[in-house]
Amino acid sequence: MKRLVSLCSVLLGAFLPSAAFANPEDAWKSGPYLFLDNAWIAASINLERRITPPDVLPDPIVTGRKEDGSGDNCFQPYLTVLRDPESGRFRMWYGVPESSNQSHLAYMESEDGIHWVRPHRVLEDPARIQFGCAVVDRGPKHPNPAERFAYGFYGDKDGAGGLRIAVSPDGLAWRMTEGLLRHSHDITWLGWDPIRSRFLAFVSMMKEGPGWSESRRIPHQSVSRDLMDWREPWKVVEPEQGEEGEVQFYCMAGAIARGETLVALVKVLRDDLNAETGASAKDMGDDSRKAAGVGYTVLAWSHDGESWSRDIEPFLDRDPRPSEWDRAMVWGDCQLPVGDEIFIYYGGYKRGHKVNRFVERQIGLARMMRDRYVARRADREQATLRTPARILQASGLTLNSRSYSPLRVRLLDAEGLPYPGFGWDDCESIVGDSVAHRVVWRGDLASLAGKSVALEFALTNTDLWAFDWIESNEL
Repeated sequence: MKRLVSLCSVLLGAFLPSAAFANPEDAWKSGPYLFLDNAWIAASINLERRITPPDVLPDPIVTGRKEDGSGDNCFQPYLTVLRDPESGRFRMWYGVPESSNQSHLAYMESEDGIHWVRPHRVLEDPARIQFGCAVVDRGPKHPNPAERFAYGFYGDKDGAGGLRIAVSPDGLAWRMTEGLLRHSHDITWLGWDPIRSRFLAFVSMMKEGPGWSESRRIPHQSVSRDLMDWREPWKVVEPEQGEEGEVQFYCMAGAIARGETLVALVKVLRDDLNAETGASAKDMGDDSRKAAGVGYTVLAWSHDGESWSRDIEPFLDRDPRPSEWDRAMVWGDCQLPVGDEIFIYYGGYKRGHKVNRFVERQIGLARMMRDRYVARRADREQATLRTPARILQASGLTLNSRSYSPLRVRLLDAEGLPYPGFGWDDCESIVGDSVAHRVVWRGDLASLAGKSVALEFALTNTDLWAFDWIESNEL
């Protein structure tokens, strides 16, 4: 089932000025290069930017507590799913309740990331856990096998609340470290930035701002090399112009590296709305404030690992059908590349923000073809897209596209002129749907090694999501 979302459509109606020369320090390397924003667009015409919603499985893959006492006992929208690099098995960590403000870490495994072996296992607490299930696997070659896995959660240490860290050799038996990143609200996420070889934390702060008077949940970021020394957190996301109502956030999560870019999920909270139109506090079974609340997920991305851009239109939206299990909240918390797909695991709520939390908070799965977050769409009219110029250090090119009419690519030099053997007529046309269409020209791409190269696409009836250079050792 594919959810209907508000699509972001930005018409790029005319060619924009293009930088003619490449920075000698910049080179085309293995990507992918995603068209989330204009970072890889120097000029374009007749294209629309379109958010591409993933396909959502209709039923939860992890349940709350059922009426008969069975079920998976999930009660948080936080989780981690990793795939063991040796066995290929999927491993999930999620939260089960001790009380409304204390949890334990539950664990399950799966062969396909969809169907999980029951019953779940509740792991021994390394310390008192309030909320959080962010697990990082540093791999079987980590120099300290006893600390291969790191687990981040919100808890208290010596009267101070913040992101606490435990470590483990296997992801099952945990022991605490002395690390603590202090912050003022109980939502945390821990991940790894492979581009800069450092840990990445998103933490929630209650903040007032220029566009709102009351304190709201606002995501902040910090980074660390060793899980001990953390930079002072800085704000990365806040309500933006054009967003109406009481917009705040259940932090950010699920950041993964796609080429030179980090892509993350932002949980938007609107406590001023109810999922069901006209639902009263009595109908919702709680007071009017706690009965309220809808949530959805938007995309965020960073090219430098420090500052972030985000959409305001939903990427992963609530179920439009009344009374469905994820009607109120759909909060993405984990992204996992799986072959030619990306699995997006999310927390879903049937009703409001604080309603029946031990039963109605469950985990769902959305799936999409790899890197298909945002497309540049060409309709019947001829469209063109040109990239900036960079130094070529690759021997091949692939496109992530779906095209119903021939798509071609040519390669331009520093003056904007096509290289001989790499013009429109030299390119074999591409038609069809693939995350890795191989581009073939009459010319030998190796002959352009070390030269300034820009891509120019000619396309109609096409969705173009990304391109990727193939280095010589990948051929």
